[in-house]
Amino acid sequence: MTKDKGQRTNDKRQITNDQGQTKTERQVKFEVGGAFYNSGSRLGRDLAVLAARVQRDRVGQLRILDTMTGCGVRPLRYLAESKADWIWANEGNPDILPLINRNLADAIASGQVQITCKDANRVLVDCYNRRDYYDLVDIDCFGSPAPFLHTGLMAVRIGGLLYLTSTDGRTATGHRPEGGLGVYGALPRSHPAAHEQGLRLLLGSLQQQAAMQDLGIQPVFSLFSGEIYRVMVRVVRKKQLSSTNYGFLGYCHACGEYRTINWRKLGKASCAYDDKPLTLSGPMSLGALHDRATLEKMRAIAQTWQWWDCVEILEIMQAEAELPPYFYLLGEIGKRGKMDIPARDRLMKSLQDRGYLATPTHIHPEAIKTNADLHTCIDLARQL
Repeated sequence: MTKDKGQRTNDKRQITNDQGQTKTERQVKFEVGGAFYNSGSRLGRDLAVLAARVQRDRVGQLRILDTMTGCGVRPLRYLAESKADWIWANEGNPDILPLINRNLADAIASGQVQITCKDANRVLVDCYNRRDYYDLVDIDCFGSPAPFLHTGLMAVRIGGLLYLTSTDGRTATGHRPEGGLGVYGALPRSHPAAHEQGLRLLLGSLQQQAAMQDLGIQPVFSLFSGEIYRVMVRVVRKKQLSSTNYGFLGYCHACGEYRTINWRKLGKASCAYDDKPLTLSGPMSLGALHDRATLEKMRAIAQTWQWWDCVEILEIMQAEAELPPYFYLLGEIGKRGKMDIPARDRLMKSLQDRGYLATPTHIHPEAIKTNADLHTCIDLARQL
């Protein structure tokens, strides 16, 4: 069998150990069979469901295109929890179509779901050609979603949402920097906050692709969880790309400080403390990771549903949304300050008492995001 480019393959790496079992996730039950299903990615689906519910409340309807539906758990949840009106569930692997039809049988019978077996890019282009635009396009791919950025934007209605998944962590974190040129049109380098870099490279690629279509994107939320990067953005008419929100991140290996670098300042990219050359990564998105207003609406719904793990992470996301595009590891603070690793909450309190913003980050449990520099963090940690 020839596999469509960019689609899920049916190799042994993607088959779970739950074949034949019935699974339950939140409000829905489904079979896994030989399809891919990762129970550890539930949080990513939870946040997507919450954002979709907010979108439905916002515009009064919810039409969804799920381009790589797998076993069909996402359409089931969008229908049951987000109250989607209609879903196009596409899957590139014909071997699991009988499974998908069983899982979605009731929704098919009610006319709420259409199932196809096509290449994802062909589906997305077909939507554009027919002017069939969606309130939410979900592209849950393996590896990099780069082949689907341009076409994904084409299938989303103005004001609608695009949800992307990336599992290409080695490239995003700078372990294959040359690979980043082909995937992101950027050079990622390795540094302590490289997992946030993975989210920002994906957002930056979307910014650039949207600008090519005379559009803009606004991040709704950006999630790093279980070595997987997910970003949801809103597509808007006005271009958002600029030299201030799309640029470079500089890291000083000598002292550990970060600095954002504007395109016009690339020739002067040196550390403010020791004047040594910075290791540059980018270009990438340097703006907000999340939209606070949307997160608050998502949090309110999660609280009503008693999804307490979602409530907790959404509160952290709200706090970190607009802080600088990097974080400091507590271990790095201790190492560079030649001291024990500082207690996170005490260090944040000390920073806040001195007028700085400081919060945990959802990206790493042993790190803080703050608008203070690393030298200040070290000095205050020594006083604790």
